[in-house]
Amino acid sequence: MRILMVGAGGIGGYFGGRLLEKGVDVTFLVRENRRKQLAENGLEVESVHGDMKLHPKTLLSGEKANPFDAVLLSTKAYHLAGAIEDIRPYVTENTMILPLLNGIAHIGELTEAFGTEKVLGGLCFIETTLDNQGRVIQTSPVHDLVFGERSGEMTERVRSLQEAFEGTKANFRLSSHIVQEMWHKYQFISVLSGVTSLFRSPVGPIRDQESGMQTVHALLQETGKIMRGLKAPLADKIEETQLDKLLQMGHAMKSSLQRDMEKGLQTEADHFFGYLLQKAKENHLNAPVMNTIFANLKVYEAQRSL
Repeated sequence: MRILMVGAGGIGGYFGGRLLEKGVDVTFLVRENRRKQLAENGLEVESVHGDMKLHPKTLLSGEKANPFDAVLLSTKAYHLAGAIEDIRPYVTENTMILPLLNGIAHIGELTEAFGTEKVLGGLCFIETTLDNQGRVIQTSPVHDLVFGERSGEMTERVRSLQEAFEGTKANFRLSSHIVQEMWHKYQFISVLSGVTSLFRSPVGPIRDQESGMQTVHALLQETGKIMRGLKAPLADKIEETQLDKLLQMGHAMKSSLQRDMEKGLQTEADHFFGYLLQKAKENHLNAPVMNTIFANLKVYEAQRSL
């Protein structure tokens, strides 16, 4: 199976690297500077699950390539429109598109661009980043990638993708409830990203404060209310499950959105919170905590652009 990994950053570099380590035919679609970096230094991964130094095939947008069986999207949401145009020449009639973005709004953009049938559901759980030398740094035991047909069917094509993923040094899991799992992660990451970016703190010190926990509880309720208003397939008592997960996280755990703010980078505020707030408005629902988090992020972005 030929796989095109869009991006060789923290997520794409890690999961693409694990597939390449296994021997899967993986090509990385990258920008010129990243290609030069990979050519000079290789794809370097420092991980608690074992380090890697690989020499991957790379592709620049517009260069010719043979057809790909699957395209894995690991870009930030604000790069999605550009990524869609970049991959158009490489998406054929039988190509599967597997997005690993957080949230849910990107599914509509991808199906509009390529058709409903081509787009799978997907998500990942991993704490990873690029350092100043372009190395992928992965420090947490969790390195999970979940995928499946959005219909829940176990089709021949997802079985073939599962076969390609099996035997890697990362956890690739085929799900028959991928849409529900995507919504669950969306709720979880919205709460984690929301409170850590609002308080500019890892999750532990937030939990230590009564007012911090009150904010967590309120945001869990707001996200659940909005998502259920959208008929999202949330499990019963999912808020309790999400709270337990947050309580079990390491004291120093930060969200990727918070890390982006610390680096002075653009955030996925619109994709995470803007989308939910727009849906809340359409359904006449109040979400004061989420509004505060969104305002905090938009103020940050406005100051960043000065």
